[in-house]
Amino acid sequence: MPSPDIADSSTRAPEVPAAVDVREVEHVYGRGPGAVTALGPVSLTVPEGAFLVLVGASGCGKSTLLRLIAGFERPTSGSVRIGGVEPVPGKGAGVVFQQPRLFPWKTVGGNVELALRYAGVPRQQRPRRVPELLERVGLHDVADRRIWQISGGQQQRVAMARALAGDDPLLLLDEPFAALDALTRERLQEDLRQVSAETGRTSVFVTHSVEEAVFLGSRVVVLTRRPGRVALDIDLGLPRTGLGPDELRALPEYASLRAEIGHAVRAAA
Repeated sequence: MPSPDIADSSTRAPEVPAAVDVREVEHVYGRGPGAVTALGPVSLTVPEGAFLVLVGASGCGKSTLLRLIAGFERPTSGSVRIGGVEPVPGKGAGVVFQQPRLFPWKTVGGNVELALRYAGVPRQQRPRRVPELLERVGLHDVADRRIWQISGGQQQRVAMARALAGDDPLLLLDEPFAALDALTRERLQEDLRQVSAETGRTSVFVTHSVEEAVFLGSRVVVLTRRPGRVALDIDLGLPRTGLGPDELRALPEYASLRAEIGHAVRAAA
């Protein structure tokens, strides 16, 4: 008779796949003598609801790793799984790039409506969903404007709304605020942090900025110089809700984490 302390394997709850599972991934560009190993080996497991920030110097493989997670490229070796399956481009993840990549001949609302259509949202639901998404990113009053009629910061907000249009559980962001002025960048960081808390989506964010990493992330991974490997992997433990931006930045632990991560980035560069 089995011991009562040992659970029957048939009654155990099935293991929930990680939102992102990267195992011993390496990626090489080119072949022969000119081949360049950009990344790896790297292993990461990202649970559902985490906001992971990848930070490091230029050329350390941050964007390469993000493209592998998005399914835009396949690893040279190792494996990437999203919810337990291989990533497929355009499915399972909303992606925001450094440049908005919007359709200039469409209105702001038209860009978001198109994203909803590609996400499979029924036609009759789209007129309601478009203003909801624009409200979420602070663009409720520009739905009828053309893309060229709004600022760069507003264009990036449209890109965020478009990425949120589907029910994809994963949001991937590749230095989306890098080209913006400091004030606009700070405002969008605050908006993204709020959207992350409201939606609970798992996010992977690429940046060069230590300040941005600490402000946005629930977890930060520092990559070494090429080929990128994990130099530091740290759960921040900072409050995700209940504090304003200035209050968050005033916490002693915020300053301590910023110093620790900044030191790791400099040492790994």
